Amino acid sequence: MGSRRYFNGAKTLGLFVLLWAVMLGVGSVVSGGRFFWAFAAFSVIGTTIGYWNSATLAIRAMHAFPVTEVEQPGMYRIVRELSREANQPMPQLYVSPTQAPNAFATGRNPANAAVCCTEGILALLDERELRGVLGHELMHVYNRDILIGSVAAALAGIVTAVAHISLWFGGGRNSRDNPFGILGFVAMLILAPLAATLIRMSISRTREYDADEDGSTLTGDPASLASALRKLEAGTAAHPLQQTSQLENVSHLFIANPFSSVGLARMFSTHPPMEDRIARLEAMTSGRRYMG
Repeated sequence: MGSRRYFNGAKTLGLFVLLWAVMLGVGSVVSGGRFFWAFAAFSVIGTTIGYWNSATLAIRAMHAFPVTEVEQPGMYRIVRELSREANQPMPQLYVSPTQAPNAFATGRNPANAAVCCTEGILALLDERELRGVLGHELMHVYNRDILIGSVAAALAGIVTAVAHISLWFGGGRNSRDNPFGILGFVAMLILAPLAATLIRMSISRTREYDADEDGSTLTGDPASLASALRKLEAGTAAHPLQQTSQLENVSHLFIANPFSSVGLARMFSTHPPMEDRIARLEAMTSGRRYMG
């Protein structure tokens, strides 16, 4: 797991560099480069805010609230036991008031982390299955990949916003100052959000497999997570979240794709196919190697 923390730290640095490069590139194009330094400042401020406030992005998007041990004794008992087993600090616990069954972890490090369950997942899963899900989320925390996921969310939001304002400030007002013309900004408006989606997708798919494996090692019960994922696949299909831009930018943090996943939406999902994840966990349960 130490090597995964190392690689996730390198990926986070790479995301910062990518964000700065995109912002400076946009700044050099918009209105002949007159807004270059404004975009440079925006990139530095945006990444700083994204880093220090990474724990609040998904919490706010899901309207989640902190819960006490009296309110959620089962969550507290499971997380306390698993945190002690991993010799790591216990994160803050939140609940989101939605019937869409899901869970996520967020925050910049284990000392400043949060784990959130929706009311839907607490009602859907039994305690053994919930333990499997919380083990998965805690390994996102302990592998330090919640930071890279949160930075990716911040990057996606900033790039999407810049794609829109670049068209407004650099479009047809003074095309002589813009070597790419209006078509260049239309392309940027389309391609920048797509690039942000692909970034989230590439990050999330790898880390979900890792968290499934490491979480199952922590709980010693991969079958419980496999059972939970089966229920979540049906539950999220029956109760998908409304696909707003705010939720899209944090959707990769969830244990299951929170949106309807059919057709092209499935192709561009930030999560790996649920059947693959379940097959890997079943292979762990039987002690055989996954050949998919």
